[in-house]
Amino acid sequence: MSFARLAGALAFLGLFLAPPGGAQRLTANTVAAASLPQFPVAETLDYSVEWRMWYAGAARVTLRPEANQQWKTAVHVQSAGLVSKLFTVDDNYTANLNGPRFCADDTRLDAIEGKRHKLTTVQYDYRRDKARYNERDLLKNATIKTAETDIPNCASDIIGALIRLRTLRLEPGQSVQIPVSDGKKFVNIKVDAQQREPIVTKLGRFNTIRCEANIFNGVLYSKNARMLIWLTDDARHLPVQIRIRMQLVIGTITLSLDKEQHGENAVAEVRDVH
Repeated sequence: MSFARLAGALAFLGLFLAPPGGAQRLTANTVAAASLPQFPVAETLDYSVEWRMWYAGAARVTLRPEANQQWKTAVHVQSAGLVSKLFTVDDNYTANLNGPRFCADDTRLDAIEGKRHKLTTVQYDYRRDKARYNERDLLKNATIKTAETDIPNCASDIIGALIRLRTLRLEPGQSVQIPVSDGKKFVNIKVDAQQREPIVTKLGRFNTIRCEANIFNGVLYSKNARMLIWLTDDARHLPVQIRIRMQLVIGTITLSLDKEQHGENAVAEVRDVH
């Protein structure tokens, strides 16, 4: 899907910075004692992003329920600091998902990256079992690329795949295949649950299960990299840390959860997401 450029910009530059404002400090005990909403539920997650130990930008991921088992998710990525001086990124990605498996209906990426401004859309047509990809240069008002690929009766975009992963209960040593399409190709992404591991963020200490999503090295994206995801070992399966390990010339990118809102509070936050 067209999220490849968003992920590519993140992976290539190592985006993001801590969002403004202080997050509530939670200890291991308060996390354990807190009311843990079972996922999926409306939520807003704010991440700080670090590239080679440098302040780089911010990412916000939102999820809200719609009618008839429909869901809307959005991702906003914005570079900052030194990274923004090298390569400005201001990307807005949205996806409409349906059903308990979060099948993608359509996605939209409005990406300002450096001197480029592109709009990429993907339509998932399950009557024809096809995904249609369209990428336009908004500055030149020209179509850059169109494509069509075969898909099964339920395919995820890359964000929907992460949401779908969170609905599963994987134990270390187990794996799952998630069907994913970016509109240009279709693949079954293998996700391996590797081991339990404690993770500390600004929100406190979390017990997590570390998973590896095999999306790089030509599977979905061509870059030579590894993607690790730490999900809380509870009913939320909250992605408290995401790490992309690139070649030495680029380095490691780490997204760390700084703030979370769920339920009614989150609904208020995401009401104006487009």
